[in-house]
Amino acid sequence: MRRRVSRALAGLAVLAACALPPGTPGTSAPEPLPPPGFGTLREDEVSVGLTSGPLRMKLTPLAESVTRLTAPDTYRRLSGLAARFHAEAAQATGAPDPPLFLVSLWSETPDASFVPEEIQLIARGVRIRPAAVMAVTPGWGERRLRQRETEMAVYAFGESVDLESDLVVVYGLVESSEWAAILPRVHAERARAGARARGEVRQP
Repeated sequence: MRRRVSRALAGLAVLAACALPPGTPGTSAPEPLPPPGFGTLREDEVSVGLTSGPLRMKLTPLAESVTRLTAPDTYRRLSGLAARFHAEAAQATGAPDPPLFLVSLWSETPDASFVPEEIQLIARGVRIRPAAVMAVTPGWGERRLRQRETEMAVYAFGESVDLESDLVVVYGLVESSEWAAILPRVHAERARAGARARGEVRQP
C-alpha cells in the first residue's frame, strides 16, 4: 500500500513539473538585469509606435528593466529623463516609483493637433490614464505639431504597469499591441547583455 501511495505521489510531482512551460514564473529565476553599458538596442526597438490620422507617436518605457538594454548613449539619455522627472512624478501620483514613459509625437502635416490625455494604456485588461504629463520640449503645451518637428513629454501613471505582460497603447479609438512583439526582443537582449557583462561574448 505504501509503495502505491509513493508511486502516485511521484507521478503527481512529475505532472506538476511538466504542467508549466519553461520560462513560466515559478519554474526558474528570470535573467538578472545586467549592469549599464552592455545593451545594444535602439530606442525604436523598445518603443511602441502608433498612427492616428496625421499623428505619429512613439511610447518608450523608462523603466530600468528596459532602458538598461539599450545602447550606452541611448541608455544615458533615457535614464537621465527618468531621473529628471522622477520626483515630480512621485509627487503627482503619490507613488514612490511610478511607471514613466517617454511619449514622442510628430507629423508630416503642418499644424496637426493632439490631445495629450487621450494617450492611455491597457494593462491586464484595465485601462490606465496618465496621472501626470510633464513636457520635455517647450512646444508640447501648444497641443499642435509643426511639420516634421517632434514634441515630447514624460507620462507618469499612478497604477503599476507590468512590462512583462501584454501592454496596449491607446490614442482615442486607435490601439497598438506592438509590445507583445517587443517583449521577446527585450528578453533576448537581457540574456545577451548579461553574457557580455560576464565576458562570455564580445561587446559589438
